Amino acid sequence: MTVQTATTTAPPPTRRRTNGHRLRGWAYASPTALFVLVLFVVPLGLVFRMSASDWPLLSGDQGINFPDNFTAAVDNRFFVDSVVFTLKYTVLATVLLIAFGLGLALMVQESSRWKGLLRTSFLVPSALGLASASLLFYVLYSPLAGPLAPFMERMGWSFLGSPDAALASTLFLIVWRYAGFYMLLMLVGLQSIPGDIYEAARMDGANRWHTFSKITIPLLKPTLALTTILCVTGSLLAFEQFYILTKGGPDNSTITVVQLIYSVAFQGQNDLGVAAALSVLVLAALVVINVVQLRAFRGSDES
Repeated sequence: MTVQTATTTAPPPTRRRTNGHRLRGWAYASPTALFVLVLFVVPLGLVFRMSASDWPLLSGDQGINFPDNFTAAVDNRFFVDSVVFTLKYTVLATVLLIAFGLGLALMVQESSRWKGLLRTSFLVPSALGLASASLLFYVLYSPLAGPLAPFMERMGWSFLGSPDAALASTLFLIVWRYAGFYMLLMLVGLQSIPGDIYEAARMDGANRWHTFSKITIPLLKPTLALTTILCVTGSLLAFEQFYILTKGGPDNSTITVVQLIYSVAFQGQNDLGVAAALSVLVLAALVVINVVQLRAFRGSDES
């Protein structure tokens, strides 16, 4: 008579290790997931809820009124002007920052004796916060207390006295503040290009312009795509520099879309619902613009 005993087979060690690695991965990712959930997903959902509700600043949620907030946002008397000005500023700031960033990166890369000093001097403004830099330039541009006040009085000119002067003065601030940051991004892209390619081009008789246009720019396209997306997104969301320097003036000529959102929410109308509707429109525009940019750069790379 034989006795049969039941035996249990343990799971293979590789499966246990896989489960342990998976649990450890979730443990590592959970703080970031919680951070994104609390500080991004929940506020985003609240903005969408506000955009479809009658939500005064002091009274709270008064119920759904979709699509009245979006109609009121588009009908705002400053809506079209703010969109046009924001697009104008975005184009100018993007062109200037990318041009200066690339130019400074080429200068630093070519220089051997003063490379460390140039890098440091170009990057120092990037360490200053945008609000602090705006306050600094507000004093610099002041016709009463600024260091250039006697010159401005003698010339009868003001840095912030006309729409074009206010825009140019703000662009000067932005280039001063961010050119070093974009120089650093461009410099990383330039240093990733193999030197053998330039050496082969010189042996073939290529001059500096052909080397720049046929080698540097094509191989720098990933960096140019990144800097363009960063610059366009940041410029479309411009707020601090115009709020501190111009307050939207003169004659409401420098109001950005984000300034309009702030004004609708906390000044004048005190309507969080309409401000949220404007925010949703800005978010949709950012998504569309970034998708178009990514597809454009991807298409150029494939071609």
